[in-house]
Amino acid sequence: MKILSLNCNGIRSATSKGLHEFLQKEDFDILCFQEIKANSKDIDLSFYKSMKYQEIIFSAEKKGYSGTAVFSKTKYVDSKVGINHTLFDGEGRVITLYFKNFSIVNAYFPSGTSGEERQSQKMIFLDKIKSYLDNLKKSQSNIILTGDINIAHREVDIHDPKGNKNNSGFLPTEREWIDLFLDSGWVDGFRFCNPILKDTYTWWTYRFSARSKNKGWRIDYFFVSENLKNNIKECNVYTSKIFSDHAPIYLELTGVK
Repeated sequence: MKILSLNCNGIRSATSKGLHEFLQKEDFDILCFQEIKANSKDIDLSFYKSMKYQEIIFSAEKKGYSGTAVFSKTKYVDSKVGINHTLFDGEGRVITLYFKNFSIVNAYFPSGTSGEERQSQKMIFLDKIKSYLDNLKKSQSNIILTGDINIAHREVDIHDPKGNKNNSGFLPTEREWIDLFLDSGWVDGFRFCNPILKDTYTWWTYRFSARSKNKGWRIDYFFVSENLKNNIKECNVYTSKIFSDHAPIYLELTGVK
């Protein structure tokens, strides 16, 4: 099974930059998109239906903002949108799909870069999503969490750790959240496959020619529950594929369909 995750920064924008052509060449079982900035009627669903995908779209109430979507060729048993929180559910941030042998959670974590209020909301989200996943673990033994987490975990995951130590996305409290999350029974798929790989990022600001200079952050992840780590065949980044300010990431698993 091969799963793709991408922050689209607008699914229509990503489509105009060749996303469909890329998907036609690859054979992904599941597509997880974040920041789609669209409603169902704005998306070319006929393309995904022609490739035998079923869709779950969770748009934000605010037009042209946030939102998530999952397209799956693998038949799922059930689905859920949201984490039972008015603010974050109104922004369309989390979709959960339940399959026969595993569950997948597609999430778009808030950014805190716009100010203290939004950073406070981000920290609330971190608490809420952790509780949500802890509860999910009580009934689901095999779980995949993917999406734009908006946190670079370690110094190796960011081009300028010293210069960004006081910036949202690399704050000590955010990095500690990932530490505690991993300690509670989760594995970072990329680091499991690439424990010492440097200079591999998933997001670059549009300013300062950051992408061409590879001044980026690794803030997009595949986390798997501990008991799935030996099913990981590959997890990496399509660094050369430019559909947004984020790079697509992928996870390949064996023995979970």
